[in-house]
Amino acid sequence: MNRLIATAATSAVCLAAFTVLTACQSGTVSSGYSSGSASGAMSMPMQMPADQTDPAKAELRAARAFDLGPVVVDGSGFTVYRYDRDSAKPSRSRCDEECTQQWLPVRASGDVKLTGIDRALVGSVTRPDGTDQVTLAGWPLYRYTGDEMPGQTAGQGANRAWFPLTPEGRKIETTTDSWRADAFRL
Repeated sequence: MNRLIATAATSAVCLAAFTVLTACQSGTVSSGYSSGSASGAMSMPMQMPADQTDPAKAELRAARAFDLGPVVVDGSGFTVYRYDRDSAKPSRSRCDEECTQQWLPVRASGDVKLTGIDRALVGSVTRPDGTDQVTLAGWPLYRYTGDEMPGQTAGQGANRAWFPLTPEGRKIETTTDSWRADAFRL
């Protein structure tokens, strides 16, 4: 009997999580930050190819991740990350060659459009290969190739060095709602 209850509880939690995730992908996300609209809610952008030369990538938005709270996403809604082995003061990227196969630098190409992020925190750094990369609070920004859809945070904590960022440029190490973090550990 206890096994039946545990199975039913696990199924219910999974169904609830799926419902929330599905709703987040097709609806709007409240950022808690000013997005230029009166309501403060912003729509998640439609999924776009991972081509880093795409002009839509020259955008950073504050969004709310299911389990992490406020995070920064690019123009296609993909989570952006920082690398702990980089430096912010001075800005310096240490992810090159093989590293950039999984962690795509967010390229700086002209003016970066911002939504819910203070312009004073955004800059750029010249990478070892001569290209320019967007920075937030001095940290070079990357997109993880393992994130297959907007809003996904599969790179969270990878190699104990990769973390999403808050709109203020701080790394996010833990979930904001402990009940969500524990939901699947029944």
